[in-house]
Amino acid sequence: MTVSFKVQIRRHSFFTSCDCLILGVFDQPELTGIAADIDAMLGGKLTRLKASGDIDVNAGKTLWLHEVDGIDVARVLVVSLGKADEFNARRYKEVLRSTWRAVSCSRAVKVDCRLPLLSVRNLDLSERIRLAVVELRYESYRFVQMKSKLDLEQCVLESVVFDVDADDSGNAQTAVQHGLALANGMDFARDLGNLPGNVCTPSYLAQAATQLAKDWTMKAEVLGHEEIEALKMGSFLSVARASTEAPQLIVLQYEGGKTGAAPVVLIGKGITFDSGGISLKPGAGMDEMKYDMCGAAAVLGTLRAIAEIRLPLNVVAIVPACENMPGGNANKPGDIVTSMKGLTIEVLNTDAEGRLILCDALTYAERFKPAAVIDVATLTGACVIALGDHHSGLYAKDEALAAELLQASSQSSDAAWRLPLDDEYQEQLKSNFADVANIGGRKAGSVTAACFLSRFAEEYPWAHLDIAGTAWTEGASKGATGRPVPLLTRFLENRAGMHCV
Repeated sequence: MTVSFKVQIRRHSFFTSCDCLILGVFDQPELTGIAADIDAMLGGKLTRLKASGDIDVNAGKTLWLHEVDGIDVARVLVVSLGKADEFNARRYKEVLRSTWRAVSCSRAVKVDCRLPLLSVRNLDLSERIRLAVVELRYESYRFVQMKSKLDLEQCVLESVVFDVDADDSGNAQTAVQHGLALANGMDFARDLGNLPGNVCTPSYLAQAATQLAKDWTMKAEVLGHEEIEALKMGSFLSVARASTEAPQLIVLQYEGGKTGAAPVVLIGKGITFDSGGISLKPGAGMDEMKYDMCGAAAVLGTLRAIAEIRLPLNVVAIVPACENMPGGNANKPGDIVTSMKGLTIEVLNTDAEGRLILCDALTYAERFKPAAVIDVATLTGACVIALGDHHSGLYAKDEALAAELLQASSQSSDAAWRLPLDDEYQEQLKSNFADVANIGGRKAGSVTAACFLSRFAEEYPWAHLDIAGTAWTEGASKGATGRPVPLLTRFLENRAGMHCV
């Protein structure tokens, strides 16, 4: 959930009825823009603070000024921006997050933020406002649903205003609306991801998806064990069979485009808890395996966002949901299962289960005759080793689709990095006993996982996003991130020819 506050656009006015004015200062000799104007009103105070070193030159550092003479505002929050020629989208995002963290810890009630008026390389005003809204909501998010007593850190923020010129007010208002829709989708995904595995079961995930469809006028279908078995999804069911929780195949259809137009299909891995099965994971950190359904959460969160935006595009979400548990009837290393496609799979490691449920979902997607298919999964620890927690791994053989996703990644500041998908890696998946093995050894583990999936995605343009490193954070800030909802939403907006720029 988030702290409740309003986000507004106001036609540019120098004087404002707020108790907190936010302005940015570059690391350069002379102040510019609103900072220079405020400095003049304060008799050169900002210039003196820069000279004394009280305004840190490092981007993201903040300094509060209280009850300063010369301006009728209770607080001024001065935010350091770093060097002007290095102020790109990534730096702007960092500055926004540190700004909102400072505001959330203050007693500010009404905030006037001038940061979107800054020039940011490759971001126009609408994109700067949209990102400011998303980051404000990101920093204000708190997961308190499972606590007996609410603790929102006594945040008193009521409203945030972005001042713009009169000619820009229409586009700016649209940017706010789109930013709020995206933030709502991210919150939806984060809430699902943060729920514990004993609450967010496959059935719970199906209920949440069904309610989402009801709230936003989508079609929903949930297939149970017998229906999944009738589809001959032997690979999917092999993962689910040791759990007492029944598997669910969740299908949502958002029909915002022309009737009959080929949809984009999003597939999300929905392992609501991953013990590793017989190939049991180490106990330390296993609690984080509740996040193994963050691909599913991101796909559903994306549909939540585009429905609120009213995107003129047809989109289908497919979520294979189950648990991966040990048991007497669990997959064993060496078992051979048969996929919906008819390919047999030798299960060499039961902890490589995500690809076993996704491969059947990829085959199921063929019935929609899709324009493109993107699967999203917390698939491999190898991707975390390769890219850390900064970039999601992107795999695609379709050059046009890969380019679209990388463009959306850049536009949304939701970083992805393309990794190879060369045929040479397929050699590692050879099996003496089945058509394909479910792992390819230690080398290039994320690549061979994508290669495995590619065998089931030959009938349409396809891409795979490995979000194992980006779907959640660890340590004191542990929690779901809602990624890659921004990337997917912008990709779909671009496809529809509708976005806030």
